[in-house]
Amino acid sequence: MVTGLGLVTPVGTDVESTWQGLLAGRSGAAPITKFDASNQRVRFACEVKGFDPLQYIDRKEARRYDLFAQLALAAAHQAITQAGLEGRVPSPERTGVVIGSGIGGMQTYEDNCSLFLTKGPDRVSPFFVPMFIPDIAAGLVSIRYGLKGPNFATVSACASSAHAIGESFNMIRRGTADAMVTGGAEGAITGLTVAAFANMKALSTRNDSPETASRRQGPGWLRAGRRGRCGGAGKPGTRRAAGSSNPG
Repeated sequence: MVTGLGLVTPVGTDVESTWQGLLAGRSGAAPITKFDASNQRVRFACEVKGFDPLQYIDRKEARRYDLFAQLALAAAHQAITQAGLEGRVPSPERTGVVIGSGIGGMQTYEDNCSLFLTKGPDRVSPFFVPMFIPDIAAGLVSIRYGLKGPNFATVSACASSAHAIGESFNMIRRGTADAMVTGGAEGAITGLTVAAFANMKALSTRNDSPETASRRQGPGWLRAGRRGRCGGAGKPGTRRAAGSSNPG
């Protein structure tokens, strides 16, 4: 069963605001603000708006974590807090983390490639690799909450988050873990990725009406566990996992 949820999305920075945005039919699409898109064929996307990472991490961490990892930590915090487990996760050695991400820290990758090409190898950040790799989000969440169970990332394009949840469900069902923090996070709205997807004709060019198209950024999280071993402050489960499918 699912005992906690967390969301940071283009229509809200938590579960309640996201849900209300969906009920109201509000679109998350708008002109791109994170970089100058004036020379791009596609100039809009569904950016996360109003997100303040300092609500969840300190300034030093914010400088060292890519946006996708910041979003992951925020959503994980929401899910764990809703589950009533903040600061007291039962059986941490039996609680794991699986996070899906299609590409990881793309802004970090783009920034360091630019530094390498324009200013030389000595200007590449020593934090580049740990900021970029997709599985850093799962690692950061496990470190923050002392979770010592299974820990890895699923990377399967747009199915990454679904596979993360499915793998977590299967590990609980097999008895590999009693509880899992799982979901996905993405922060891939950058100049390079927008240009790439636009050139492969995968994006709408409806720049004059962004709200009628759909592009995304953000994480969604849940905390799941076996019935009777979910811990928390007596909170009822909100959903049951049914399973997942693996293409091919």
